[in-house]
Amino acid sequence: MDHATDQSVRADFDDATFEYAGTRSRFFRKEKKFLVETDGPDGKLTTFEVKYAFGVDPLQQYLIEFPDGRVQALSIAWDTRPKDQGGQRWIHLYPDGAITHEDPLHWTKLNQNWNFMCAECHSTGVHKNYDAARDRFATTFTEISVGCEACHGAGSQHVEWAKRKPAERDRDNGLLVRFDERTGITWSTEAGTLKPVRSALAPSLRKEVETCGRCHARRGQLSEDWTPGRPLSQTHRVSLLDRQRFHPDGQMRDDEETYNYAPFKQSKMFAKGVTCSDCHDPHSAALKAPGDGVCAQCHAPAKYESAAHRRHADVSPPLACAACHMPERRYMVVDRRHDHGFRIPRPDLSVLTGAPNACNDCHRDKPAAWAARQIETWFGPERHGYQTYARAFHAAWSEAADAQALLAAMAGSGEVPGIVRASALAELPAPDLSLIRRGLSDPDPLVRLGALDGLEGVRADQLWTVASAQLADPVRGVRIRAAELLASVPPSQQPTADRDKFAQAAAEFVAAQKLNADRPEARTALGSFFARRANAAEAETEYWAALRLGPSFVPAAINLSDLYRQLGRDSDGERILRESLSRSPQDASLRHALGLTLVREKRTEAALDALRQAAVLDPGQARYAYVYAVGLNSSGRRDDAIAVLQEGLRAHPNNLEMLAAAMNFSREKGDNAAALEYAERLARLMPDDSRLGDRIRELKR
Repeated sequence: MDHATDQSVRADFDDATFEYAGTRSRFFRKEKKFLVETDGPDGKLTTFEVKYAFGVDPLQQYLIEFPDGRVQALSIAWDTRPKDQGGQRWIHLYPDGAITHEDPLHWTKLNQNWNFMCAECHSTGVHKNYDAARDRFATTFTEISVGCEACHGAGSQHVEWAKRKPAERDRDNGLLVRFDERTGITWSTEAGTLKPVRSALAPSLRKEVETCGRCHARRGQLSEDWTPGRPLSQTHRVSLLDRQRFHPDGQMRDDEETYNYAPFKQSKMFAKGVTCSDCHDPHSAALKAPGDGVCAQCHAPAKYESAAHRRHADVSPPLACAACHMPERRYMVVDRRHDHGFRIPRPDLSVLTGAPNACNDCHRDKPAAWAARQIETWFGPERHGYQTYARAFHAAWSEAADAQALLAAMAGSGEVPGIVRASALAELPAPDLSLIRRGLSDPDPLVRLGALDGLEGVRADQLWTVASAQLADPVRGVRIRAAELLASVPPSQQPTADRDKFAQAAAEFVAAQKLNADRPEARTALGSFFARRANAAEAETEYWAALRLGPSFVPAAINLSDLYRQLGRDSDGERILRESLSRSPQDASLRHALGLTLVREKRTEAALDALRQAAVLDPGQARYAYVYAVGLNSSGRRDDAIAVLQEGLRAHPNNLEMLAAAMNFSREKGDNAAALEYAERLARLMPDDSRLGDRIRELKR
C-alpha cells in the first residue's frame, strides 16, 4: 500500500473509461490528483479522489477515503501484467455479476472496506479505532506498507539492543521472538527410498507458520494485541474446513479463497517439519531456488525427476513439480495462486467427491475416471497419500449414512493433521462427548476449538462439565469460544469456583466483538451472547445495530425476530422479517422464519405458503422440507405432506427427521407397507435403537 503518486500508481488515468453494469467509469488526472468518476453509494456518477494505491502484481486496486474515515476499495482494478500476457487494462473484480450500488458487494459497502478487510495485513501497526457511537473510523498505522514490525513485532527493544556495545548484546537481538526452527537443521536422503528426512522432529509450536498465518489464513481478528511466534488462535479465529470454502479433500474452492495457512497445515510437509522459510525468502518473497530447484533442496532429483515418477517424458517443456502437487487456482480475475497442500493427484477422489485434481487441470477433455484409470495403470490399484479424509467430509456434506463413523475415525486419529481433526469434530452430525473430551485436551488449540464447535446444540445442563475447563485455556481464542458456548448456562447453575473464570472469558468475548463493532456479524454475535445471558434489552440493541450497519444481513433479522418471539412480540418479529424480505426476497431462511412466526400467530394458510417457498428456494436444507411437511400434516393435508417428504428424501435419503415423519404419516394413513419401508431405512441408520425394532415387528404383524 502506498499514497497515490506518479511513482506508485500503475494504471492508465489518461481519461480512460471502463463500462460495467450500465455505468461508464472514467479515470483521469487534475491538479496532480488521481480521480475516478464512478457510481457512488447512491448509484449516481460522482467524482472521487484516489487516496492510495493498493498492491503491485498482478493487479493494483485503488482506495477512496470518505469523510467518516472509511477507506473503500474500488472493484475496478488495473491488471498490471504485461500486455502480451493480457494485462495493462482495467478489469472488474466481479466480471460475471452486475454489482450495483444496492448490492452488498458494491465498492462503497461493508465488504469492500479497507479498515476492516485489508488494513491489518497491508500496513504495519494498524489500530482500527472504530467509534461505534458515531459510526466513524480514525484508523492509524505506524507504516503505510508492510515493515519489519509487521512480522517481528514491536522493535523498540531491538533498537535499544543495537545501541549497546557488542559485548553487551544478547543473542535474541532484542526481538520478541527468534525464528530459529531451521537453526542447525539439515535434510538428508533416506537410503533405499531416497525420501527426505529432517535431522530433528518438528517443534510443537511452529512459530514461523503461526506468524505468517496472520495474513496468509482465512481468519477473523479477535484482538489487536498480536505478538509474533504465538499460536494464531491467540488473536484470530481461523476458519476450519467446511463445505463453503473447501472441497472434501481439503483443497480450497475457486470462489472462496482460503489463503495457504489451512492447506499447508493439511500437508505432509508441514507434519514433517517444513516451514515457510525453507522455500521462501521472508524478506524478498522470492523462492530459495528457481523452478524445481526449490523442491530439490530436499527431494532427490534422481528419484523425483525420473520418468518413472513423472510419467510425462514426452511433454515439453517438462512438467514442474508444482504442476501436479501444487495446482493453481485463480482469484481476483488474474491472480493465480498455488495450493500449498502438496497433494498426490487423486482423480479417483474426483470421481467419488467431485473435488478437482491436477490431472484434469490439464486433461480437461477427459473425465476424472479416465485419469484415475491411468494413475492405476502407472502405480497400481492402491492409492497412498497423507490426506485421507476426503471420504469422511464427503459423507458428512452429502448426508451419507456412514458420516458419523467416518468423521469420528478422523477426529480420533493421531495420523491426520490437527486442522482436520478439529474440522471433523466440528462437523460431527451428532456430538460424541468422548471424542470431544479428548479433543478439548489436545495440545493443538485448533483441535480444542473444533471440539467446542462440536458442542453446539448440546443441552446447557451438560455443557458446563464438558467445556468449563477451557474458560482458563492458555489461548485467548479458545477461552472466547468457551465463553460464547457457556453463556447459555444460567449463573445459578455455574459452580461458584468457575464464575470468575467465566466473567473474565466473557469479557474477552465482548471485547472481541466490540473490536469489530463496525461489522453486523460481530454485533449479531454480541446480541446472541446477551440473549443467551437472558439480557433481552442489550440483545435487542445489538441486533438493531447490526441491521443499521447491514440492512441485508439476514442472521440479525432472524435472531431479532426470534428474540421477539421469546418476549411474546411475534407481530414485531413478523414486521422485521417482512422488511428484510423486501430487500432479500429470495432468501429461504427468511421465508422459513416468517412461516414459523405465522404458525405461532395461527395464520395457517399464510404460514404454509411461507414454509413452502422456503423449501422451494433452498432444497438443500432438509429441515425446510421437513417443517413444511409437518405443517401440511397438522392442517389435515397428509397426502400432500407425504409427497413433500418423498421429494425431500430423494435429495436427502438419509435424513432422520424426514424418514421418521414419513414412517409416522404413512402409518396414520394406513399404508403399513410404506411405513415399514421407512422404518427399515431408519433401522439401517440407527441399528442400536430398540424402539425401531419394536415398530418394525408391529408393522410386519
